[in-house]
Amino acid sequence: MEKLIYLDNAATTRTAPEVVEAMLPYFTEKYGNPSSVYGFASANKEVITQQREKIAEVLGAKTDEIYFTAGGTESDNWALTATAEAYVSKGKHIITSRIEHHAILHTCEYLEKRGYEVTYLDVDENGLVDPNAVEAAIRPDTILISIMFANNEIGTIQPIREIGTIAREHGVLFHTDAVQAFAQVPINVDEYNIDMLSASGHKLNGPKGIGFLYIRKGVKIRSFIHGGAQERKRRAGTENVPGIVGLGKAVELAAATMAERAEKETKLRDYMIGRIENEIPYCRLNGDRKKRLPNNINFSFRFIEGEGMLISLDLKGICASSGSACTSGSLDPSHVLLAIGLPHEIAHGSLRMTLGADTTREDIDYTVDCLKEIVADIRNMSPLYEDFLKKQRK
Repeated sequence: MEKLIYLDNAATTRTAPEVVEAMLPYFTEKYGNPSSVYGFASANKEVITQQREKIAEVLGAKTDEIYFTAGGTESDNWALTATAEAYVSKGKHIITSRIEHHAILHTCEYLEKRGYEVTYLDVDENGLVDPNAVEAAIRPDTILISIMFANNEIGTIQPIREIGTIAREHGVLFHTDAVQAFAQVPINVDEYNIDMLSASGHKLNGPKGIGFLYIRKGVKIRSFIHGGAQERKRRAGTENVPGIVGLGKAVELAAATMAERAEKETKLRDYMIGRIENEIPYCRLNGDRKKRLPNNINFSFRFIEGEGMLISLDLKGICASSGSACTSGSLDPSHVLLAIGLPHEIAHGSLRMTLGADTTREDIDYTVDCLKEIVADIRNMSPLYEDFLKKQRK
């Protein structure tokens, strides 16, 4: 492929060269198991602690509140299942939203089969959870509220500060899936009253297969993986030292450039949104226009099948998505788009484009020019669009 424009950074990101460089020695030179007692290996314990410190500093957390995992999905599963198990004597009620990632929704379904009750909150047309609805849903037996920081498909940033305050006032634990938001927007766990937070390395130019769960000190959740005494006896298994080092380096780089990236990506995002809205008819921006991740653009195009757009874009060297990478291959429309009120036929014509640090204005212009042509070509082959135009002319 001669040209490659990568606009699927919400699915995964390119591992930064500095991250790869930081990781390499821990594959070939400093490969010891941190649990071993001799110096060559145990030196890696201190290396792991240093990465915890970097992450904790970005979140305003304590170093020993960071637990390394295999990624966001494991962190989400751990937060929900271990909380359910640890606080069952208080109750078996959990609150979440209808637009969560499937790592949360499927874990909730798992818990429902085991006798727990889950309240799934509706969202408005922009994908926002109403804090008043969160408070109204709290019961004496509520043990956990889990609301994502920002949606992975439509980019909407939730009122996390307000929800965290409500949870704290009612003595209910609050978890947020921050996989899309961590190191993209500022997050302070104390200011937001967050008790648990999930994040993943490969969303911020780090390696795949590594993430973390922040657990506030005093939260009494148990082990999720059993076996050894790693991660202060809460997550067994030999530590992925290269991955942890890579995650630490990625967080360091992302934190240092966060404000600059956000400003650049927001300008490019709004420029792309403006061009699409002005130049492609019968489209709809999905997600909140302002309370939105800096790099997220999600549109639905009427009289279009999303898969056709993706294939046509791919032929022109453009990588995008029709929604979450975890739902690719499904014939069902996005649960997020249905939750914000889109009918099936419009939800099927969705396109998510997520910018990265390397995205340029030239990339945006080329993509929009191609998209205009692709949408026009697909619509010209659609009998539904033809019927629609005939009715418009009458």
